Amino acid sequence: MARDGEFDIAKNVRLVEWLKSEILTSVAELYRLLAKGIKGSQDALADCLASMIIAAYLLAKRLGIPFHLIDSKIEGKIRLGIIEEHDVEKYYGDLTSLSEHFNARKE
Repeated sequence: MARDGEFDIAKNVRLVEWLKSEILTSVAELYRLLAKGIKGSQDALADCLASMIIAAYLLAKRLGIPFHLIDSKIEGKIRLGIIEEHDVEKYYGDLTSLSEHFNARKE
């Protein structure tokens, strides 16, 4: 008979594997939707991207990474992209928009 600790480890491993498959499934769905064309499918695309983000956060938690650390890493990468004038920032200002979005949510 397995001890509780062994059961918890096995349960965690299964959950990590499931979350990894959820991310891959969402990526595959994103590719499928994009291949069909994005016209009229914004809701489906948003749903797919939201699923990927949620699964990534939950995977981080299962791997011992707190949500706030993921948020901090995201904000750091946004700041770095702005400073280094990443193409998506230089041509479209998307990183600045995303930074403003994060800042507005904090207020």
